Amino acid sequence: MKTDVIPHNQIRAMYDADTIRVYQAYSDAIADSALAQGRLVSPPFKLERMTWIKPSFLWMMYRAGWGLKDEGQKRILAIDITREGFEWALAHSCPSHSPEGMSGEEYAALKQRCPVRVQWDPERDLHLQPLAHRAIQIGLSREAVRLYVNEWTCKITEMTALAHEVQALVQQGQLQKAASKLPMERAYPGQQAT
Repeated sequence: MKTDVIPHNQIRAMYDADTIRVYQAYSDAIADSALAQGRLVSPPFKLERMTWIKPSFLWMMYRAGWGLKDEGQKRILAIDITREGFEWALAHSCPSHSPEGMSGEEYAALKQRCPVRVQWDPERDLHLQPLAHRAIQIGLSREAVRLYVNEWTCKITEMTALAHEVQALVQQGQLQKAASKLPMERAYPGQQAT
């Protein structure tokens, strides 16, 4: 039986023909206003800060500790954005760390030109332990944040209860049942960030 080997860096996400799902974790104030308005609202959301979106549910669970890590990350939101916007973000990105061989001045100039940062971190399993392949995080700043909030966002869904349910199943050792509850993420076609 052939098993598929996941490439080291591969965007995996829940998506359809028009949208792709990303995750963020927020405080009650930001989550409540976003759910009520169908988009992130400033204030309490801060447009002037870089905001990181994550297509991987389990990486978001790792980052937010299943929504139990702290008050600022207690609410898990699934944000469906346009694929066009997502691909714009990738096309206007640079690595979050200076590429090997690039001077500090060159990297500073690159960051000034690119409103989006891309970072690859180890994907996580149900125990939130690192896997061999990587999940993408995308940091939006400047015009990218405004586009995300005002043009790309199609739908916001609360995922906090699902996060707690999956965590409880993992703690009970019911890994198969926990895995069956996870969002169905698959390789994202076409443009891949590096």
